[in-house]
Amino acid sequence: MSTAAKDCPQLTLREQLIALIRQILGAPAAARPLAIDARLADLGMSSLKMVNLMLSLEVQFDLAIPQADITPENFASIATVEALILRLKGQPDPDSAA
Repeated sequence: MSTAAKDCPQLTLREQLIALIRQILGAPAAARPLAIDARLADLGMSSLKMVNLMLSLEVQFDLAIPQADITPENFASIATVEALILRLKGQPDPDSAA
């Protein structure tokens, strides 16, 4: 796994996450725009790539994803993965603040 996103701490969590997902998707899927609410499966995320994503998230963001949080709902889109990371890191989700 490349650490390009990890080496750029000025990137936001979302930017780091998108870079990581682009890397895992690979070409040509990663070349198109990635809407944060698009289903990862629709973007080309296979089950094997999803496992790679989970492992990469743990390394990239220095966290452990509890077994109970490995659900289709938490890994449905970039937005849901971002919310999971924020929750696991004890940070508020800026998109859910009203």
